[in-house]
Amino acid sequence: MSFFDIVKTILPLVLILLFLFGILILIRKYSFSMNSKKIRMLNVHVLHNQLILPKKYLSLVRIQDKILVLGVSENSITLLKEIDYAQIEDDELNQQDTKQNFIDILKQNLGMR
Repeated sequence: MSFFDIVKTILPLVLILLFLFGILILIRKYSFSMNSKKIRMLNVHVLHNQLILPKKYLSLVRIQDKILVLGVSENSITLLKEIDYAQIEDDELNQQDTKQNFIDILKQNLGMR
């Protein structure tokens, strides 16, 4: 085998590899991708995942001002309930205001204020 035969064999291989690499660069540049900046703009937070059965979960996901309760299985995602996030924050604040510690309850019941 001469040098020219080796070059004739390796040259098409190198050209095909360069062609595939060029296609890979184009796909990465122009395809749909979710980089971290886009994800932060969506403002999506997974609050909690609860395993129910193998490969079946309940998930709480916060998207901007909504909380979604999702049923997640191996083949599908189902929206179970949608809750307004501002409403939950107001309810939590009201509950915190009404909660009292043991000493305050004892003083109220003993007539000491």
